[in-house]
Amino acid sequence: MSKINWDEYKKYKHQTPNVEKLDNFEVLLEFLRSFYNKHSPFEVFDILDEDELGKMMLDKRDISKPEDLEDYLYKKLSR
Repeated sequence: MSKINWDEYKKYKHQTPNVEKLDNFEVLLEFLRSFYNKHSPFEVFDILDEDELGKMMLDKRDISKPEDLEDYLYKKLSR
């Protein structure tokens, strides 16, 4: 299981163009996709659920299972 490297996340956040349009959770999702090459909502959920800050971000959005994250991502893409 991967652990979130928050130092790399901070670098990613400051170096990525157009990141100001996203909230921190969306930036984190993009970071997990690009830095860890994780595209499956199930893998991403597992990583977030194992991390204290990641878990807080999930809880804030009432995401309690991988299917909820999948729905969240679908809604974001369909905007």
